[in-house]
Amino acid sequence: MPRIQYKDSDVDLMARMMRAEAEGEGPQGMLYVGNVIVNRVRVDCLDFRDVRNVHDVIFQIQGNNYSFEAVQKGNLFYHRAREKEKQLAKKALDYWTDHPARFALWYFNPYGPCPATWYNQPFTGQFKNHCFYEPIGGTCDSVY
Repeated sequence: MPRIQYKDSDVDLMARMMRAEAEGEGPQGMLYVGNVIVNRVRVDCLDFRDVRNVHDVIFQIQGNNYSFEAVQKGNLFYHRAREKEKQLAKKALDYWTDHPARFALWYFNPYGPCPATWYNQPFTGQFKNHCFYEPIGGTCDSVY
Protein backbone atom coordinates (compact mmCIF):
# COMPACT_ATOMS: atom_id res chain seq x y z
CA MET A 1 0.00 0.00 0.00
CA PRO A 2 1.49 3.39 -0.96
CA ARG A 3 2.21 6.02 1.68
CA ILE A 4 -0.35 8.33 0.00
CA GLN A 5 -2.85 8.00 -2.83
CA TYR A 6 -1.50 9.29 -6.13
CA LYS A 7 -2.02 9.39 -9.88
CA ASP A 8 0.50 9.08 -12.73
CA SER A 9 0.46 12.86 -13.09
CA ASP A 10 1.56 13.14 -9.43
CA VAL A 11 4.55 10.88 -10.12
CA ASP A 12 5.59 13.13 -13.00
CA LEU A 13 5.09 16.34 -11.00
CA MET A 14 6.95 15.03 -7.98
CA ALA A 15 9.79 13.72 -10.15
CA ARG A 16 10.22 17.16 -11.69
CA MET A 17 10.30 18.79 -8.25
CA MET A 18 12.75 16.27 -6.81
CA ARG A 19 15.12 16.86 -9.73
CA ALA A 20 14.76 20.64 -9.62
CA GLU A 21 15.36 20.86 -5.89
CA ALA A 22 18.09 18.25 -5.41
CA GLU A 23 19.59 16.90 -8.63
CA GLY A 24 23.05 17.97 -7.45
CA GLU A 25 22.63 15.83 -4.35
CA GLY A 26 22.06 12.64 -6.27
CA PRO A 27 19.32 10.04 -5.93
CA GLN A 28 19.33 10.04 -2.14
CA GLY A 29 19.02 13.82 -1.96
CA MET A 30 16.11 13.68 -4.39
CA LEU A 31 14.45 10.98 -2.26
CA TYR A 32 14.69 13.24 0.79
CA VAL A 33 12.87 16.00 -1.10
CA GLY A 34 10.24 13.47 -2.15
CA ASN A 35 9.85 12.38 1.45
CA VAL A 36 9.10 15.95 2.55
CA ILE A 37 6.48 16.27 -0.20
CA VAL A 38 4.80 13.03 0.90
CA ASN A 39 4.88 14.12 4.54
CA ARG A 40 3.14 17.38 3.66
CA VAL A 41 0.36 15.48 1.90
CA ARG A 42 -0.04 13.10 4.86
CA VAL A 43 -0.29 15.66 7.66
CA ASP A 44 -3.21 17.79 8.71
CA CYS A 45 -1.52 20.48 10.75
CA LEU A 46 0.35 23.77 10.73
CA ASP A 47 0.82 25.19 7.22
CA PHE A 48 -0.38 21.99 5.56
CA ARG A 49 -4.06 21.71 6.61
CA ASP A 50 -5.34 22.51 3.12
CA VAL A 51 -3.02 20.38 1.01
CA ARG A 52 -4.26 16.88 0.25
CA ASN A 53 -2.31 15.78 -2.81
CA VAL A 54 1.04 16.22 -4.54
CA HIS A 55 -0.25 19.02 -6.79
CA ASP A 56 -1.55 21.00 -3.78
CA VAL A 57 1.79 20.65 -1.97
CA ILE A 58 3.96 21.64 -4.91
CA PHE A 59 1.87 24.65 -5.89
CA GLN A 60 1.07 25.80 -2.35
CA ILE A 61 1.53 29.52 -1.82
CA GLN A 62 2.78 30.76 1.54
CA GLY A 63 3.50 34.42 2.19
CA ASN A 64 2.82 35.44 -1.44
CA ASN A 65 5.40 32.95 -2.76
CA TYR A 66 5.34 29.34 -3.80
CA SER A 67 6.56 27.04 -1.04
CA PHE A 68 9.17 25.53 -3.34
CA GLU A 69 11.66 27.89 -4.92
CA ALA A 70 11.88 25.74 -8.05
CA VAL A 71 8.26 26.55 -8.97
CA GLN A 72 8.91 30.25 -8.65
CA LYS A 73 12.26 30.40 -10.41
CA GLY A 74 11.59 27.84 -13.09
CA ASN A 75 14.96 26.15 -13.53
CA LEU A 76 14.67 22.38 -13.96
CA PHE A 77 11.13 22.15 -12.63
CA TYR A 78 9.68 23.08 -16.00
CA HIS A 79 11.67 20.42 -17.88
CA ARG A 80 10.15 17.05 -18.65
CA ALA A 81 10.65 14.39 -15.96
CA ARG A 82 13.14 11.70 -16.84
CA GLU A 83 12.50 8.02 -16.19
CA LYS A 84 15.17 7.93 -13.48
CA GLU A 85 13.42 10.64 -11.45
CA LYS A 86 10.00 9.04 -12.01
CA GLN A 87 11.32 5.81 -10.49
CA LEU A 88 12.62 7.75 -7.48
CA ALA A 89 9.30 9.58 -7.10
CA LYS A 90 7.39 6.28 -7.14
CA LYS A 91 9.77 4.89 -4.55
CA ALA A 92 9.12 7.87 -2.23
CA LEU A 93 5.37 7.70 -2.83
CA ASP A 94 5.17 3.95 -2.25
CA TYR A 95 7.45 3.22 0.68
CA TRP A 96 10.75 5.08 1.05
CA THR A 97 11.53 7.17 4.11
CA ASP A 98 14.79 7.80 5.97
CA HIS A 99 16.47 10.09 8.46
CA PRO A 100 16.90 13.11 8.42
CA ALA A 101 13.72 13.59 6.37
CA ARG A 102 11.62 10.78 7.88
CA PHE A 103 9.35 13.24 9.74
CA ALA A 104 10.53 16.46 8.12
CA LEU A 105 8.08 18.98 6.74
CA TRP A 106 10.69 21.56 5.72
CA TYR A 107 14.13 21.73 4.20
CA PHE A 108 16.30 24.45 2.80
CA ASN A 109 19.77 25.05 1.47
CA PRO A 110 21.47 27.70 3.61
CA TYR A 111 24.48 29.76 2.65
CA GLY A 112 26.24 28.57 5.81
CA PRO A 113 25.81 25.96 8.53
CA CYS A 114 22.33 24.63 9.29
CA PRO A 115 20.68 26.65 12.05
CA ALA A 116 19.42 24.75 15.12
CA THR A 117 15.88 25.88 14.32
CA TRP A 118 14.10 27.22 11.27
CA TYR A 119 10.93 29.19 11.93
CA ASN A 120 11.06 27.67 15.43
CA GLN A 121 11.12 24.09 14.10
CA PRO A 122 13.97 21.82 15.26
CA PHE A 123 16.80 20.73 12.99
CA THR A 124 16.79 16.96 12.39
CA GLY A 125 19.83 16.59 10.20
CA GLN A 126 21.60 17.48 7.01
CA PHE A 127 22.26 15.74 3.73
CA LYS A 128 24.87 17.45 1.60
CA ASN A 129 23.58 21.04 1.22
CA HIS A 130 20.04 20.59 2.56
CA CYS A 131 19.01 21.05 6.19
CA PHE A 132 15.85 19.24 7.36
CA TYR A 133 13.36 20.28 10.03
CA GLU A 134 10.44 18.52 11.63
CA PRO A 135 7.64 20.00 13.71
CA ILE A 136 8.01 20.59 17.43
CA GLY A 137 6.60 17.65 19.36
CA GLY A 138 2.86 17.85 19.88
CA THR A 139 2.24 20.41 17.12
CA CYS A 140 1.81 17.95 14.29
CA ASP A 141 1.42 14.39 15.57
CA SER A 142 0.03 13.19 12.23
CA VAL A 143 3.56 13.30 10.73
CA TYR A 144 4.79 10.59 13.14
